[in-house]
This record gives sequence, C-alpha cells and structure tokens, in this order.
Amino acid sequence: MIDKLKSAYNALVKDDLDSARQMFAALADSDLRAKWGLFLVNLIDDGKIYEYPTYFQVRNFLEIDIDFLISHYKGDYVERIAGYSDFLFRINPETYKFIGRVFFNNGLKPQAMFFLERAKSYFYNDPELHYLFADIYFEEGERKKAAAALEACLKVLPGYYPAEAMMKKLAA
Repeated sequence: MIDKLKSAYNALVKDDLDSARQMFAALADSDLRAKWGLFLVNLIDDGKIYEYPTYFQVRNFLEIDIDFLISHYKGDYVERIAGYSDFLFRINPETYKFIGRVFFNNGLKPQAMFFLERAKSYFYNDPELHYLFADIYFEEGERKKAAAALEACLKVLPGYYPAEAMMKKLAA
C-alpha cells in the first residue's frame, strides 16, 4: 500500500493528476492518507470539493503535503491549496497556523506572517503560535519583538519549554 501511495504522490508532482487521482481513489476506502490525497488532487486540479476532509486529515496531512509540494517546486499547487485556507479553517481551526509554519520553515516569511496573523486573530491563546512569531522575530534579529512574543507565549502557558529555551538564547 505504501508503494501505491508513493506512486500516487509521484504522479502528482509530475503533473499527472489523472493518474494520481486514480491511484488515490483505488486506495481511498481503506487508507485515510489516500482519501486525503484524493481530496487534495481534486482541489489542485479543478477546485471542486467532492467530499470534505476530516479534522484529523487536515491536522495530519496538510502541513506535510504543502512541505512536500514546496520541496518539489510545485508553487502553483501550494497557491491553490492556500487559496482554500478559509474553507479548511472551517474544518480545522489550526489551518492558518499549519500553513504559516510550513511557509516559515521553507523560508517564505512574508507568506508565513500573513497566515500566522490570521491564526492569531482567532487563537490568541495558542502558545505555539506566539512561539512561532518569536522564532521568526529571533531569526530576523528583532530581539524585542521576539521577547514580547515569548512573554505572551509564557503568559498563556507558563513553563513552555521551547519558549523558555529561546528566552535563554535571547538573554545570552
């Protein structure tokens, strides 16, 4: 089954969307990843939603697949998926954070900030979100902004280890 999934993703990055769709569809009844893949290829190809993904499919696969597509230079596919962020947000409210994090991890800071700001407007009390802002600010050398984001993070969740560790880096 794993080889068939790999083949479907391989077809996707080679722009053979019909083959990818067929391979994902053949596995969709018995594999959640394939079911997500079928949703994704339909979204990328014609933008039609034939079946809604689940909360956990968005949580488990959206970020990974965007990263995969970025690493295979499929920016047009990533753009199409990001265009459906409001729809995916209705299924999993952490969607904006997932997209923002994957953009940041791929060096796309302006795009990351756009999605993280959207996430912040809904989930201000998410410590991981504040930590992501701190990480961006820290990387950009904006120490005061990083410290403020870390303080917000630790106010929401005292003892959050990544934030405490970064605070030590800032103090050094």
